[in-house]
Amino acid sequence: MSIQVGLNGLSFCVIDTITHKILAFEKLIFKTQLTPYLMLKELKEKLGDQSGIGKDFSEVMVIHKNNMFSLVPKPLFNREELPNYLKFNAKIMANDLIAHDEIPNQDIINVYIPYTNINNYIFDLFGEFEFKHSGTVLLNTLLNQNRTTSEPICYVQVSDREMEMMVMSEKKLLFYNQFEYKSKEDFLYYLLFSLEQLVMDLEKIHLKLFGAIEEGDPIYELCYQYVKNISVFVPSNPSFTLEQMENESIDFSILSAL
Repeated sequence: MSIQVGLNGLSFCVIDTITHKILAFEKLIFKTQLTPYLMLKELKEKLGDQSGIGKDFSEVMVIHKNNMFSLVPKPLFNREELPNYLKFNAKIMANDLIAHDEIPNQDIINVYIPYTNINNYIFDLFGEFEFKHSGTVLLNTLLNQNRTTSEPICYVQVSDREMEMMVMSEKKLLFYNQFEYKSKEDFLYYLLFSLEQLVMDLEKIHLKLFGAIEEGDPIYELCYQYVKNISVFVPSNPSFTLEQMENESIDFSILSAL
């Protein structure tokens, strides 16, 4: 089972790793952004005794989705300096656990703050489990799919009120960040401003949107006015059928984590 937790919503995915079938999927979007305490309350309700998700799993993965992270070049990484990597990006409390994931083949370390209350609850419920940051899962999967591509590509995973943006060129990661948006104009601003800072040519870059987005959607049409090489992207995953992958309600990160 894979669980993605964030202040804007929760996602659950149960996969049979032998038959490569998605057995269950559920997504809960909060009307307003919650606190970690209220997010845990919602999670407990979903994983309580009355939940149909179940409790018997050979593997449990928790994905923490938040903007409390920083990407650090591996040659500069020092385990003793974890708070310093985050102090400009997040408000760090004295009791915060700071974790880190390595992004393979990129010499990049993702330093982040997981939701400790969530981890404690999952451990009490299931015992040993793994956890990662959502950015780690997204970057690792997309970079592996583009090992032979040299052209500049901008990927944006679209969800309600959130966008995860990744830019790569010459097989290397140039940029990754998360933004919260309230309107399609906000979405466009974050996209164009980020590309401008990277000195990307809008005539050459390929914009690939995926997640809760379709051709003809207001966000898609607005972006098309500025970036002509735009398409809706269906990430490939050899473990699942195309029909399963095209279910737009299934979050790409949660499916790629197992």
